[in-house]
Amino acid sequence: MSIIGNIIWIVFGGILIFFQYLIAGLVMCFTIIGIPFGIKIMQLSILGLAPFGQRVQYNDNAGGCLSTLLNVIWIFIGGIWIALTHLLFALLFAITIIGIPFAAQHVKLAGFALTPFGKSIG
Repeated sequence: MSIIGNIIWIVFGGILIFFQYLIAGLVMCFTIIGIPFGIKIMQLSILGLAPFGQRVQYNDNAGGCLSTLLNVIWIFIGGIWIALTHLLFALLFAITIIGIPFAAQHVKLAGFALTPFGKSIG
């Protein structure tokens, strides 16, 4: 199911999500301060390309001071808007029975996009 789901995901917009996050991650890496945010956006682009069969896992240092501070800064930089966009798409996909698995993937992307520090893709 994950291979078929990923192929359908890529054809119907996953490739656009991938390139948008990848370009945003590269732009964030132009400055030294933006490198941690750019790396997390690039991880989000990988999850946005093929979300079926991948899980978001908490790291051992998920509750650390640095990851909490970076998550708070990230929410104000743009994490809230990315998460709200994914939740909007999840609501739109959840209207039909066929779209429910894609809605679940958008909810997973929204959770990772809101607070990416202290989490990894596994």
